[in-house]
Amino acid sequence: MSRPSSTGPSANKPCSKQPPPQPQHAPSPAAPPAAATISAAGPGSSAVPAAAAVVSGPGGGGGGGGGAGPVSPQHHELTSLFECPVCFDYVLPPILQCQAGHLVCNQCRQKLSCCPTCRGALTPSIRNLAMEKVASAVLFPCKYATTGCSLTLHHTEKPEHEDICEYRPYSCPCPGASCKWQGSLEAVMSHLMHAHKSITTLQGEDIVFLATDINLPGAVDWVMMQSCFGHHFMLVLEKQEKYEGHQQFFAIVLLIGTRKQAENFAYRLELNGNRRRLTWEATPRSIHDGVSAAIMNSDCLVFDTAIAHLFADNGNLGINVTISTCCP
Repeated sequence: MSRPSSTGPSANKPCSKQPPPQPQHAPSPAAPPAAATISAAGPGSSAVPAAAAVVSGPGGGGGGGGGAGPVSPQHHELTSLFECPVCFDYVLPPILQCQAGHLVCNQCRQKLSCCPTCRGALTPSIRNLAMEKVASAVLFPCKYATTGCSLTLHHTEKPEHEDICEYRPYSCPCPGASCKWQGSLEAVMSHLMHAHKSITTLQGEDIVFLATDINLPGAVDWVMMQSCFGHHFMLVLEKQEKYEGHQQFFAIVLLIGTRKQAENFAYRLELNGNRRRLTWEATPRSIHDGVSAAIMNSDCLVFDTAIAHLFADNGNLGINVTISTCCP
């Protein structure tokens, strides 16, 4: 797929892209239902449009099960027996040992030629079934405990939880695979302002997101920031070629914040023109989720090239974006 380069005449032109213990959950509030409608249109939004930055390539999941609360010294002493001497993560089943009985995690073992503790041979592989049974009876801390996660989980639950843990580092939310930045939530906006200067930020809860040159070939993302209610929102319009000659557009709003914070807001996207109106209403996603999952499930405003051209003006597509707060 061809991708536009990062150069351009203006700041808003293209740039690159035994069984486990049962977890206890508090019920979470239901999100407002998403809806899309198409109808005859009245007057369009009076908000002043501004061009979105264009980024090549497709874009972009936290909670989990387990217990929470202080860990006793005895429990900490027990889990410390499973610490890998190389990476200090936990050695989880299947547990292999060297001939002298020392443990090392499976990820590190693949990179080693000898035991890091005794320098003995790691082959042949020897299963430590006793330690595997102990591991199945122990709850392990999340790997992000040092940044605030208080959950302890059965070893079978750890990988899935850690993939979506709210306390894991945030990745750069800007679509495209070129930026590998990670950091805290508080540092996200600073990163965007310094590393992605082409992205425009508009103030107010009702703006127009202007995607320029929607006929650009290949996979393209248009990105803009919206600031209101004391938060920052990322607006993304992504174009993908689903199969030869058939392109689709996906529009979504992300909150620069946590999933819990995102539940306090709703957004509305509207295409309006030529006596037609296409709207989508939903709860914004946290940047921890990214846009990929939403696009995969079509949980966003989706339309094809033909519909885009119904609303476009000389190759430019304006999307009215409204952010609102939800009643508690």
